Amino acid sequence: MKDKKEGMKAYYGITFLIGLGFFTMGLMDPLYDTYVPIFLKNFLSRDGLVGSLMGLDNLFAILLIPVFSALSDRTRTAIGRRMPYIIICLPLTAIFFALLPSAALKSLGFLIILIFLLNLVKQAARGPVVALMPDIIPGEYRSEANGIINTMGGIAAIVGTVGLAKLYDVNISLPIIGKTIKEFPHLLEGRNATYIGSLPFLIAAVLVVLATLLLFLFVKEKKQPLESEEEKKVPIIKSIKYIFTSGDKSVLLILISLLLWFIGYQGVLPWIGLYGVNSLGLSPGTAGLSAGMVGIAYAVFAIPSGILAHKIGRKKVIRFALMGVAIIVTLLFLHQPLMTMLGITGMAAVAIFWGLLFVFGIFWGSIVTNSFPMLWQMASYTTMGIYTGLYYFFSQMAGVIAPILTGGLRDAFGPRVVFLVSAIFMVAAFFTMSGVTRGEPGEEPADHSETKI
Repeated sequence: MKDKKEGMKAYYGITFLIGLGFFTMGLMDPLYDTYVPIFLKNFLSRDGLVGSLMGLDNLFAILLIPVFSALSDRTRTAIGRRMPYIIICLPLTAIFFALLPSAALKSLGFLIILIFLLNLVKQAARGPVVALMPDIIPGEYRSEANGIINTMGGIAAIVGTVGLAKLYDVNISLPIIGKTIKEFPHLLEGRNATYIGSLPFLIAAVLVVLATLLLFLFVKEKKQPLESEEEKKVPIIKSIKYIFTSGDKSVLLILISLLLWFIGYQGVLPWIGLYGVNSLGLSPGTAGLSAGMVGIAYAVFAIPSGILAHKIGRKKVIRFALMGVAIIVTLLFLHQPLMTMLGITGMAAVAIFWGLLFVFGIFWGSIVTNSFPMLWQMASYTTMGIYTGLYYFFSQMAGVIAPILTGGLRDAFGPRVVFLVSAIFMVAAFFTMSGVTRGEPGEEPADHSETKI
């Protein structure tokens, strides 16, 4: 048992190590969001189709994250209940991720198949990875711990977008693989890119494998509960029914809120790479820096936002950040006409665009850092994976809805409309969060075991 006088300091080391799992996701996600739409656009002319394919992979997340999170609640092995899923699925994720550029060079069908395989194993790992932290860290310190973990994810996003994305334009020869830049053989008129770079994907895959190895070697899960505690395990369906039928609507409202704000987020980020290439005139490698601005801010401000939430409350921080995001995406919507009106062009206009994305990242990190701990605060040890799965069910549902919605709107109204749509959903989430009354540090979870079916 940790000494209470040490507070969060006693958990910094283990939190950092758990963060390695989140690091793997943060490393791959921005590269995926930046370059897969570019790969798809070399086969497909309409943004609505690209958005649909970007959204379809999230169907795996909707189906798999809740299932594997709940299964891991009930898994009992010598290495823990979460770790078996992590050490099997994350290395497979690395392999499929490394193969994405090769698939994009082959055919649209091969690319779609690999996207599905990648998301199959990645989403099976995601829930158990994230559920590790609340298993080990006490509820009162989870905002700070989630801040550290999100910082790890932000650092990974920086490595992926600011560091690795620049290597997209680097052509070197590697054993077996050959040249890291290859000409794209299947080109549409008005294509986005004439070549595909594989180096960022290869390096990211190696880093994912290394992070998985460190996670396995140094993070030891809690011993499984005693038999008397095991008997109190709550059935999955009973827990979910409790959430939707209990008199306290806080869990339901926060789930609806995160559906709304993730639609606002997922409606913007997958299009940032294309926006940079087509509207700002950037190369594919430089376009990756746009998402990198979000990642940098995310990494720098995740821990401070967790500390602030511990002092003034998670709900207050989240609602303030939602309004902040709404304002920033409105400014992004106005960026292009304002730059034209003011006569600002070239890299000066790009720098302002990146600056707005940096502030976007500050507010977005504050939302994500504190929303998960709010939900975990309402869960018990035996339902932690179920609540983690529900979080991802709603957030990944947004990942299905948002690209299809915004892709169709881009076709109808142009590329800037995604920012306006994001603002609308962020404001809606601000209002639904007003009804959340639980989830602050120090609160006790609800006793699901006494609920009636």
